[in-house]
Amino acid sequence: MTPLQKLTLFYDAACPLCRAEIEFLSRRNQQGLLAFVDINSEDYRPDSVGVSCEQALAAMYGQYADGKLISGVEVFSAAYARANLKVLAWIFSLKLLRPILNASYRFFAKNRHAISKICGPIALWLVESKRKNKYIARK
Repeated sequence: MTPLQKLTLFYDAACPLCRAEIEFLSRRNQQGLLAFVDINSEDYRPDSVGVSCEQALAAMYGQYADGKLISGVEVFSAAYARANLKVLAWIFSLKLLRPILNASYRFFAKNRHAISKICGPIALWLVESKRKNKYIARK
C-alpha cells in the first residue's frame, strides 16, 4: 500500500462553515497528513499554487506535497482519507456521485456566505465545543 502524501487544503476562513470543516479535519489530523491555508491570508500565494484568489473562492482546491493540484470533490475524498474518515472518503470518491457532489459544492461555494449565516455559527459552535470538551476531559 502506497503511503499517503501530505495534502494542503485552501479554504475561506471568512466562511463559518468552511472554518468548522477545517477545525473538524484538523482535530482528526493525527498523522499530520493535512495542512490548511486560508486563501485570505498572507500565507496564500496564488502564483506558487497556480490558482487565483477568485478561483479558490469559487471551488475547493488542494495541493499534494509533490505539487499536484486537485479541485472539487476530489479534495474532500483525499482530505477525508487523510483524516481517517474512510466512509466519507469512499462516498466522495464514487464516480457515479461526483457530478452531483461537484454541482452541489459549486452551488455551496457560490452561496457559502448566505448559507453560513444560517447554519455556520451553529456548526462552528458544535465543532469548537467538542474541542473544548476534549480539552477539559484531558485535564
